[in-house]
Amino acid sequence: MTDAELIEETILFVKETLAYAEGGHDWFHIQRVFNNTLLIAKDEEVNILVVSLGALLHDIADAKFHDGDENVGPQLAKDFLSSLKVPKRTINHVVKIIQHISYKSSLSHSKQKRRFSSPELHVVQDADRLDAIGAIGIARAFNYGGYKNRTMHNPDIAPKLGMTKEEYKKSDGPTINHFYEKLLLLKDKMNTETGKKLAEQRHQYMLDFLEQFFLEWNPLAVKKPLIK
Repeated sequence: MTDAELIEETILFVKETLAYAEGGHDWFHIQRVFNNTLLIAKDEEVNILVVSLGALLHDIADAKFHDGDENVGPQLAKDFLSSLKVPKRTINHVVKIIQHISYKSSLSHSKQKRRFSSPELHVVQDADRLDAIGAIGIARAFNYGGYKNRTMHNPDIAPKLGMTKEEYKKSDGPTINHFYEKLLLLKDKMNTETGKKLAEQRHQYMLDFLEQFFLEWNPLAVKKPLIK
């Protein structure tokens, strides 16, 4: 099987698996991350097959939709790639990308668990983080908030800054808080030069949105964004 055929098979698998997924984590999210990955990869020395498969399979079974089990996605991806006789070295790299790509994986973690890093992870991670910010990021945040029946905003509930991984996983605050707890922090966590440049505009878009949001929420007491 050629690399092109493998990519096509993977796309079909992902589309079928995520056919009924929540709107912010469906096939179209994967497609956007895949496109972002290919764009960023143009300026990086990476294995294109690995970043392509990593992007396509990174959210094949997001833990938050599987009772918090972080092993479901990596195992599903491993089983799929193994069924297509993909070399073990490639499979292992893709699986590690899936295991380490999420924002929560960058928070406090066990000292026994060594952090994994590779240029391929950096590319796919940036591509995924780009889809969490800007206009699409705003839409995804409120879509997921609605899916979980969360309040849009509650002035009496302050964002929880500096959360640990476990605190982040259990967080169920208003959607607006998520901007301060994660989304506005992503710009400074980008790995690649292309990712950093693309993140700048999307970050500013979120700041502008928040300024307008708080103006409309209460024009008598405008709340300025906490992060610039």
